[in-house]
Amino acid sequence: MDLFLQLTLAGLAIGSIYSCVALAVVMIYQATDHFNFAQGEMAMFSTYVAWTLVGLGAPVWLAFLLAVGISFLAGVIIERVIVKPVENAPVLNQIIVFIGLLVIFNAVAGWIWEFTIKPFPSLFPEDLGFKSTLIGPHHLGVIALTLGVLALVFAFFRFTRVGLAMRAAAANPDSARLVGVSVGWMLALGWGLAASIGAVGGILVAPIVYLEPNMMAGVLLYGFAGALLGGVSSPGGAVLGGLVVGVLENWVGQYVPGGSELKLTFALILIVGVLVFKPAGLFGRVVVRRV
Repeated sequence: MDLFLQLTLAGLAIGSIYSCVALAVVMIYQATDHFNFAQGEMAMFSTYVAWTLVGLGAPVWLAFLLAVGISFLAGVIIERVIVKPVENAPVLNQIIVFIGLLVIFNAVAGWIWEFTIKPFPSLFPEDLGFKSTLIGPHHLGVIALTLGVLALVFAFFRFTRVGLAMRAAAANPDSARLVGVSVGWMLALGWGLAASIGAVGGILVAPIVYLEPNMMAGVLLYGFAGALLGGVSSPGGAVLGGLVVGVLENWVGQYVPGGSELKLTFALILIVGVLVFKPAGLFGRVVVRRV
């Protein structure tokens, strides 16, 4: 029973990171109708920025906050400079741009910081004032911090004028323009917010998987799985989907023979299964188009 609880709590911890990535993916999807394949590499690059700041002597929490802020600005700039010019281009053009961003971020990170594995310090102290055999300090801190971040994001979109305007711009750009919403800048802010949320996930997962340019490849795949499972039209569903994927991943690794070698395969099976049997996800909105 203790092993089952350990696996479940650890799964919730890693799943909360998947939830951050899934939420970022869904935010970009709702704005552009495409998945941002560079979401993981953007988070990785932000994590390297935090690592550099720590190396320069900044406290780890200050480095975390600065990296998240820099990521927000970078996301806005990317939308204004790179994404906006191709927003009316054919779908293939936009997909190639996203894949190009993925390759560029990965290559530039390797060029600047090299492809060697680097340790990243945890944001949380090793001693939290109590000891538990079920969950470690970092995993507990990850759950608390990500749930706090997700709660703030929910409150921002639900109770602030800017958040409501961003939702309107993503849901119905034409109607939003009619009521005076600057749709272009709302989408840019959405990119910035998605980049900063992704950065949170990258910085939290780095102490677990270690820091290197390809560290987010698997995490992004699980984030996609969580977004599809919950529904790409439902940010809340994407968060819940990320948590479910994290727990299921741990259970598969422990209870399925040879499961430790099948974790990424499990994510792919989940993606294919959702797309085949329930394309809208568990909580997504089914769109019916009349022709």
